[in-house]
Amino acid sequence: MTDAQPAGTTGGTGRVRAAALLMCAWIALLWVLEAVDTVSGHALDAYGVQPREPAELLDVVPSAFLHFGFGHVASNTLPLLVLGFLAALGGIRRFLAVAALIVVAGGLGVWLLSPSGTNTAGASGLVFGLFGYLLVRGFVERRALDVVVGVLVAAVWGGSVLAGLAPTATGVSWQGHLFGLAAGVAAAFVFRVRGRTPRTPRLPV
Repeated sequence: MTDAQPAGTTGGTGRVRAAALLMCAWIALLWVLEAVDTVSGHALDAYGVQPREPAELLDVVPSAFLHFGFGHVASNTLPLLVLGFLAALGGIRRFLAVAALIVVAGGLGVWLLSPSGTNTAGASGLVFGLFGYLLVRGFVERRALDVVVGVLVAAVWGGSVLAGLAPTATGVSWQGHLFGLAAGVAAAFVFRVRGRTPRTPRLPV
């Protein structure tokens, strides 16, 4: 019996599985950390970012994994899960590089511009960054499917993103949102795929 199967079919399934596992593990980590924080009397809140203190630069990365209560982590769970999954479909290593750029840039924005005496933590900077990344990635790489994904992402979360960027919004870090969003857009250019060529179909006999 002769059958023909396009190359990458199995790899595509593996990519979906890897992206799903990564984001489920990421979300689980956020909830576990919040549980530890609650049990410890919110000891982990000290790893949030307090602006313009040199020692606080060490907290730029861990602050993106910490939250102020279960309601806070719950509000970030669905968008991070969906946007992270869509971004990770492009490759796990690429996704981790994009996420690292967003987390660092968002944290530095908080460190530089947040009001004195504040303590900032949460994954929303990463959420905004992934939104920006998915929004422009398809246009940067000229891939129709990714353009459609970006349009759908904008339709679902565009209003929330605009509200989260308003400097007048209370109780949210528009600084982390803005820098995260900008870093996500930049990441689409920095980590774009070049010279993508079609694969030759495999023809098993």
